[in-house]
Amino acid sequence: MPTVLRMHGLRVVIYPTDHRPAHVHVIGAGGEAVFILNCPDGPPTLRESYGFKRSDFGAIITTLTTTINTLCQEWSKIHGAV
Repeated sequence: MPTVLRMHGLRVVIYPTDHRPAHVHVIGAGGEAVFILNCPDGPPTLRESYGFKRSDFGAIITTLTTTINTLCQEWSKIHGAV
């Protein structure tokens, strides 16, 4: 499972055998969340979350938003064009 970004002690992962739409899994700190990227321009939206506190999402969404182009490119490298 390729880690495409690290932030705030968390890993942002794109699974090679995963499905569309383009999305990432944010893993760490006892939780996992899935964000739909809405490529190419975002903004990322939360699809589901387990174990994170609501207060964790501000920093996560900000980082995903500022790196949306890179994340969409990584998705395309692994799964083909978005």
